[in-house]
Amino acid sequence: MKAETSGATGALPESTNHVIWDWNGTLLDDVAAVLEATTVTFRQAGIQVEVTGETYRRTFTRPIRVFYERLLGRPIGYDEWVRLDHAFHLEYARLDERSTLAAGAREVLDEIRELGWSQSVCSMLPEEYLLPAVERQGIAHHFVRIDGLRGAERGGVKLKNLIAHLEHLGVAASGTVMVGDTVDDAAAARGAGIACILLDSGAGLHDSASIRGAGVPVATGVPEALALLRPGATGPQRGQARAR
Repeated sequence: MKAETSGATGALPESTNHVIWDWNGTLLDDVAAVLEATTVTFRQAGIQVEVTGETYRRTFTRPIRVFYERLLGRPIGYDEWVRLDHAFHLEYARLDERSTLAAGAREVLDEIRELGWSQSVCSMLPEEYLLPAVERQGIAHHFVRIDGLRGAERGGVKLKNLIAHLEHLGVAASGTVMVGDTVDDAAAARGAGIACILLDSGAGLHDSASIRGAGVPVATGVPEALALLRPGATGPQRGQARAR
């Protein structure tokens, strides 16, 4: 089982009954689409910046507006931010049709259903893009709820959205685990009072050192995340996280 913990505390529940999945970079392998859409967005705005995996990992943060300012090395006004964000999502939606589920994700969703746990999706992707994407992958039937961003909200942090998601679900926090791929996912889970597992394959869009310093269990992929949650799983990953 290729998983480890790092940081301060990261206890997983003794008995899991609900899993909240992040979408981009967690269930969906969309690295290529994100990088290309970001580069094309800047190019269309007359900004000559090629965004590579290395530069993305080195500069990523939330809110996304601050991330863009880091990439460009200058402040971004509100109007420019809105234009860039809109352009990105249009380009991303076009490219996203090429994206596939993360390795093992389809099988893991089936296994969790067989375990009798419920599942949902809480994403920072606008719902107008999220819902068709989940349907396109043929897995929407696995989820009791799918929440993305609504209205004009774009690119913020996840905590408020995760709390609202949990309120709609009505599940016990003590048996709920979020699986994501960013430090913001871990911070949101901590703020909402639920456990979290972060994924770090080494080939994603987020800095490995930051992920492994987030104080929650870390798995190399979706199957390893399930291995941590299975009844009877043992080891330090299920209790107090250890500094490494």
